[in-house]
Amino acid sequence: MWNHVDPAYCHAHFQSRRAYDVGHRLLFSSAPFLEITGAEGAEKMPRPGAIKVHFPFHLTPWSEKAKYLYVTRNPKDCCVSYYHHMKNLPGHGFKGTFDQFFELFISGKIDYGDYFDHLLGWYEHRNDPNVMFVTYEEMKENPAAAVLKMASFIDEEKYAKPLREDPQKLNNVLQYSSFKHMKEVVNKAMDDLFKMTPEEIMKTNLPDQMKKTFSTVEKKKDSEVSSPPSVNFVRKGIVGDWKNHLSEDQSKRMDQKFAERTKGTEIENYWKEYM
Repeated sequence: MWNHVDPAYCHAHFQSRRAYDVGHRLLFSSAPFLEITGAEGAEKMPRPGAIKVHFPFHLTPWSEKAKYLYVTRNPKDCCVSYYHHMKNLPGHGFKGTFDQFFELFISGKIDYGDYFDHLLGWYEHRNDPNVMFVTYEEMKENPAAAVLKMASFIDEEKYAKPLREDPQKLNNVLQYSSFKHMKEVVNKAMDDLFKMTPEEIMKTNLPDQMKKTFSTVEKKKDSEVSSPPSVNFVRKGIVGDWKNHLSEDQSKRMDQKFAERTKGTEIENYWKEYM
């Protein structure tokens, strides 16, 4: 995409690319996104490590030896976040309006299937010894408690105890896993990635399947844009942004669908303060 010949730029570009390769090799290799990396990502990742998926329960690779952390978010904010994700991220490029996306979301015609099927599928396993079921809202409300809860779930002695005994360690985890830090780091990483040419991507140390995926993402030619668009992968992260998007009718329809699908479950009470 870029065709600079200035020596100073080339040196800076080289140093930046080296930093990119090292940092992002660790980011994408240590915690592979299974839908993008494929099985290779899980096979080559260091142990112990984390694998990220968006799969419903019945499609998620299962092992009694693994631990599963399922994070769910109220459907109204989830719908809004998903809309911006699909609209802003190259490779998706949703061209419709929010109203059009809302209809797709509430009818379940979206990637990974119906929201409520997804939620209820994992909810049925919430009491499995190797499954932790947590809401995005409780993580936002008390990040420290959420971190300690997750650490204890994974391994009390190895991960939670050191955080309880050393406040600085806990503060470091909170700082580097905060939304503010993630927005700065991840958006920059994704922005750099999508600005690369296919040839540049293939020369990185990213997993092979990621190289294939991102090198085939359609990009606008330089002549079609005044400057390369930034990738807003991490957007707001707030609770209640749905109030800026859903109409009164849409909110009522979501409430009705939520009540119908979660009747008789504990989920009915999950988001009374947020919906």
